Amino acid sequence: MPTGHTDVQVRPGAEGDLDALTAIYNHYVRETAITFDTAIFSAEERRPWLLSHPEDGPHRLMVATEAESQQILGYATSGPYRPKPAYVTSVEVSVYVAPDAGRRGVGTLLYDALFKALADEDVHRAYAGIAQPNEASERLHARFGFRHVGTYREVGRKFGRYWDVAWYEKDL
Repeated sequence: MPTGHTDVQVRPGAEGDLDALTAIYNHYVRETAITFDTAIFSAEERRPWLLSHPEDGPHRLMVATEAESQQILGYATSGPYRPKPAYVTSVEVSVYVAPDAGRRGVGTLLYDALFKALADEDVHRAYAGIAQPNEASERLHARFGFRHVGTYREVGRKFGRYWDVAWYEKDL
């Protein structure tokens, strides 16, 4: 873990994190176009998602917590890029930070831990889709070596308008 962030710890996600992770995700569903989900989830609806991220393998869930209080500050995931077998060595990654935890380097800590966890896995590429505009996410991904490979124009509709998604890739 990078130095200077001793107040934040990163660990693998656990079933007990489900309520807090759901609350963070639902914030982005309700308030932003960062995710193209349009209806909030109950924790039970999100349980299969959480269980699809074991502590080993290419599909991981890393959780950042406040060191003292253990309050969840955000999470990062790697999951299947596409369902067909030839895509098995590619993952799609994402980071969600609690709305009150921004600008503390939480996203950087999460991605650092996630990519270290993936280093010994049979994963060749990581992909990230970033709804536009989102300069903070673009900077975070650039910091980790992602490069822009294309943009899907007006690919999603949310809040009564169309949104572009820029796609980034990283060699692993």
